[in-house]
Amino acid sequence: MKIALINENSQAAKNCIVDTALRNVVEPMGHEVFNYGMYSADDTAVLTYVQNGILAAILLNSGAADFVVTGCGTGAGSMLALNAFPGVICGHAQDPVDAFTFAQINAGNALAMPFAKGFGWAAELNLEYIFEKLFGQEMGQGYPAERAAIMAKNRDILNKVKAVTHTDMLTILETLDQDLVKGAIGGEKFKEYFYAHCTNDDIKRAVTAILGEG
Repeated sequence: MKIALINENSQAAKNCIVDTALRNVVEPMGHEVFNYGMYSADDTAVLTYVQNGILAAILLNSGAADFVVTGCGTGAGSMLALNAFPGVICGHAQDPVDAFTFAQINAGNALAMPFAKGFGWAAELNLEYIFEKLFGQEMGQGYPAERAAIMAKNRDILNKVKAVTHTDMLTILETLDQDLVKGAIGGEKFKEYFYAHCTNDDIKRAVTAILGEG
């Protein structure tokens, strides 16, 4: 699984802590981590939590990432921003039980976390425990297990609802404020990671045009 990490500006200083905890847990499982920043509070490429949503949607809809880990002060803003887009099912977790139930019941493709609220002593351990419960087993097996079938049915219904209520990603990229989108994809590692792993040629062309490289 290709896992993308995204930090917005208010919590950019914690990027290294989150990145280390994530890699410690998921790389032994065989997953890859791609850190899209922000890498520090001094980065010239600044992301807001709204731009977290734009960047996450581009990565997930293009196939450049299979899962996005993100957050902000409380995690709520990032969750709302990500869920504003098609092809994104973002949960919210502050502890390992949140992560486990989201993975097994909702089986989404993104998680928003609070990187300020409750982020105190032993925060790095809490992060590792969250990532263990999130990625440690196949998603969507249900909890409790006997409700797995109805939960899968409801996930399918939600995906069909989002397909009706959301504009497609190409239209979004064409009609959003272009400076807002450029800021979302202006990070130091974006081009390296995105072009190497994107599997959607239409979104790749759209991104290339936005970056002025087409």
